[in-house]
Amino acid sequence: MSDEGEESSEAGSDEEDEEWQGLDGSGDEQASESVQGDNKPSASESKVDQSSTGAAAPSGSKYVPPHLRKRAEAESAQQSEAQLKLTKQLKGLLNRMSEQNIASIVDGVEEIYRNNRRHDVTETLTKLIVDGISSHSMLLDQYVVLHAAFVSALHKLVGIEFAAFFVQHVVSSYDKHFAELNDPNNAAAAANAGNDDEPLGKECSNLVVLLSELYNFQVISSVLMYDVIRALLEGDLTEFKVELLLKVTRNSGQQLRQDDPTALKSIIQIVHSKLPSDTTALSSRTRFMVETLSNLKNNKIKKAAGQTAGTEAVERMKKFLSGLTKKRHVMSHEPLRVSLEDLRSADTKGKWWLVGAAWGGDPLVERQQEAQAQTEKDAPPPDAPSENALLKLAKKQGMNTDIRRGIFVVLMSSDDYVDACERLSQLKLTEVQQREIIRVILHCCGNEKQYNPYYALVVLQLCRLSHSHKITLQFCLWDFLRDMGESTVGGAEILKNLTDDDRAGFNVKSISPTRMRNVARAYGWWLAKDACTLAILKPVDFTVLKPQSRAFMRELFVHLLANTQLATPLLSSERREDLPTTRNKGPLEEVFLKGAKIQAVALGLVYFLQTAFKGEEGFLKWASQVALDTLRTGMEVVPVI
Repeated sequence: MSDEGEESSEAGSDEEDEEWQGLDGSGDEQASESVQGDNKPSASESKVDQSSTGAAAPSGSKYVPPHLRKRAEAESAQQSEAQLKLTKQLKGLLNRMSEQNIASIVDGVEEIYRNNRRHDVTETLTKLIVDGISSHSMLLDQYVVLHAAFVSALHKLVGIEFAAFFVQHVVSSYDKHFAELNDPNNAAAAANAGNDDEPLGKECSNLVVLLSELYNFQVISSVLMYDVIRALLEGDLTEFKVELLLKVTRNSGQQLRQDDPTALKSIIQIVHSKLPSDTTALSSRTRFMVETLSNLKNNKIKKAAGQTAGTEAVERMKKFLSGLTKKRHVMSHEPLRVSLEDLRSADTKGKWWLVGAAWGGDPLVERQQEAQAQTEKDAPPPDAPSENALLKLAKKQGMNTDIRRGIFVVLMSSDDYVDACERLSQLKLTEVQQREIIRVILHCCGNEKQYNPYYALVVLQLCRLSHSHKITLQFCLWDFLRDMGESTVGGAEILKNLTDDDRAGFNVKSISPTRMRNVARAYGWWLAKDACTLAILKPVDFTVLKPQSRAFMRELFVHLLANTQLATPLLSSERREDLPTTRNKGPLEEVFLKGAKIQAVALGLVYFLQTAFKGEEGFLKWASQVALDTLRTGMEVVPVI
């Protein structure tokens, strides 16, 4: 008992001395030495004394009692040991992971989640995967696919919290490496640029591939992927940005096109706006990227030989994930619909995509800012004509009803043919009133001094959206031919039932050669692009056409033949060098096969093409001959009734 009392008294004196030293940092060194000489502390205790003295030296620091310091150190040592053990466990599982045992690895990680703090497991696992993928200089597709499928499995089984943390860390790491790469003062990037063994920007490249595969496995949505693409298109289009864009389109292009084709079209428009006028100055990689995007838009993309292994791995992993959702209880079904801006501002505004997380944004203010920005964007340029000026011009052009004037204002004030079609659909016209759209467009097209393909593109888009516009286009052609003197066009029954409104079309006295050529060129484009078929010429008797009507028909067929070989409307056919140089029979045969199904139309077209293009050379000779052969072939297979 006496020994225990002496030990306790000695311990108490040590604590009192230490407390005193902590309160008074400038303690008496001699007193300190005498105390240390009487009671020799252990090595750990001396370290604690030194740390406490050093910690107390700065003014205003908080004093921590010795027993609390010892407890904190013990907990820290225990935590670091537990962290090392956790890292070792997870690293061992990841190193053993393959397609054959991924299910057992997922089960092992779930067991680790049950035995440890969830945040520690998520943070450690994220760091191991991201560091492992970003550090590889030569990364195999199967490696990224395997780890992306693993993340997707944990997203389904563990919950959205894991996927949200992982994606945010990937995007943050990608932004950091991309900023370092574009920093001219970054010495490390400059050093790697001259090292052939270390590809420049390998971290960004690998992380972009990882994001693409996460998108393929429904961890993230197309919103984030399109944001990443738009961010790459900001500023100059460098070789490295082109490489990253190619990686995204190769890995996720088809899925992006399927999820949001409109966004893909806008991306392609941005890419084309970035290209110089002289395309010969483009590098081979940039040309290949533009070609790949165009093929993707038209659904003509082909799988490269090197992509086969990666594509097969994706399909196998999708089957694994599909089976996982059937066998196990799934915590999360939908991909994360977060944008790039959401992830970048998560530390300041919060994480709205997580249940229970704080949110610092103000949706009302943001919506007002977006509306103001959209208003400024939609504001007409200073030199644009006002609506009052357009209404006066509409009256001058003969637009004698409110509906026609409204259509005219929309056509004249739209940015392009797509904008015009969208605004025309917002006029809330009835089915009968919509017929005025085609009539106004034809009237404006004919009044132009020089042929303007804008009207042809608007009508083509309208006909793709509604079949009723095709019918109106047919009747407007018949009206135009009657105005030129072909009084029998349309049939006796149609002529008898014409109302005053139906007759309110072109005036025969107003059909000048310019109007005739403009309308003929427009109909040539519409026939070539299937806005209407050659069946609209059924009531036309080609053997008794008046000279003006014959000239109109010849101009129409010249542009019809030429536009089957072109992607944009032909502006003029007066010069031989303006005619196309391609010789593609497919589109030409497709147009005339539809006309060959009607016996009367086919016979009339054969007669007209033989007489109107007799003696022609070059393209017109070849195209008219292909058309004649197609019509004759079609007439042989169509029975005569």
